[in-house]
Amino acid sequence: MKVIGLAGWSGAGKTTLLSRVIPYLLGRGLRVSVIKHAHHEFDVDVPGKDSWVHRQSGATEVLVSSTRRWALMHELRGASEPRLPELLAKLAPVDLVVVEGFKREPVNKIEVHRAANGKPLLFPGDASVVGIASDVAVETSLPIAHLDDIEEVAALMLRFAVAVDDVLAVASAGS
Repeated sequence: MKVIGLAGWSGAGKTTLLSRVIPYLLGRGLRVSVIKHAHHEFDVDVPGKDSWVHRQSGATEVLVSSTRRWALMHELRGASEPRLPELLAKLAPVDLVVVEGFKREPVNKIEVHRAANGKPLLFPGDASVVGIASDVAVETSLPIAHLDDIEEVAALMLRFAVAVDDVLAVASAGS
């Protein structure tokens, strides 16, 4: 199982790009999972549903299951947010895990840059950026792929993805 991150400002197109790369990778026979960092108050549940009521009643975890999917909701209740290595350990084995967000975690990242977003590039100040997907030319020695070249973006992601064990080793050395 390997891991690669996507980095970029809000509005750069990370999610849109990933929604195009995942089907491409699946078409090549790879299994892909995603870990997405969200804002503080996100919720996957629906107020009023049984699972929501169980959580509101104080349950530490609520697991919802059906014939199509299951989801485990864990309430932190004041505990620290888990770091990326802990979250990676919760995933079923796949070929590639794409991490969106988690800017400070020690994982290689492909920066997603869109000129119309009007934001500066991240890579000059972020040594974890190992490649760039952009809609404009960028002056750098890093490898670059155009945002619309899904095959090339996927190749960058696969080229620079690192083994989960390497991410776990770096994280434990830094803690």
